[in-house]
Amino acid sequence: MPRNREAATTPEKKPGRIRQMVDVFKYTQGIDRSTAPLMIGAILAAIALGVLLSWLIFDSPWYGVFLGLGIGVLLAMIILARKAERAAFSRIKGQPGAALAAMQSIRRGWNVTEEPVQVDPRSQKMIFRASGRPGIALVADDSSATSLKLIEKERRAIRRVLQQEGVPIHVIVVGDGEDEVALHKLPTYMMRMRRTLTKDEAAQVTKRLGALQRSLRQSIPQGVDPSRARPNRKAMRGR
Repeated sequence: MPRNREAATTPEKKPGRIRQMVDVFKYTQGIDRSTAPLMIGAILAAIALGVLLSWLIFDSPWYGVFLGLGIGVLLAMIILARKAERAAFSRIKGQPGAALAAMQSIRRGWNVTEEPVQVDPRSQKMIFRASGRPGIALVADDSSATSLKLIEKERRAIRRVLQQEGVPIHVIVVGDGEDEVALHKLPTYMMRMRRTLTKDEAAQVTKRLGALQRSLRQSIPQGVDPSRARPNRKAMRGR
């Protein structure tokens, strides 16, 4: 009995990095069949270029083989990382809160709210907000009439509490249509937005926006859970 208890309480070992990379590759390759050919092509192209340069400079191909192999593996890992991220976003595409999952993958430059700032209880459409040096970003999962009305409602609420003039409010609609931003491109799109505020101004805007934070569980009818809009981390990892 004691041994069984010890076995039950012993935490499972986390898979090693190599195992994790293999799992990520299998998951990504299962969704995007071009992953393996691109990785192999990057390695072969790097080796070929390395051999050519090594032959011209050192009159020997061996330096280029090892150098090209190292660079090729690095390029292959970069390709895998980008393909894996895109595959993860494709898995949650169309789900409520997918835009929030993409926004929360932004590492710096934006303060992203943890929950939606506007929710329609009937359709469960949601609007998400972020603030930073580019200004304020209001992000919708789609371009439906309900989502656009929620954006306008949040815009009016922001203007009521924001005393600073000249703070841009950017409206971003996630989708594949014209004037829309694809889900997997949303983090890059937001990080490349032009910075118009100083750090102090951006901090002041974020502080004032805190006045708009409210408990959605109290203001939204029963049956709508805003926490469901939070990103599914397991889905993003492909599990």
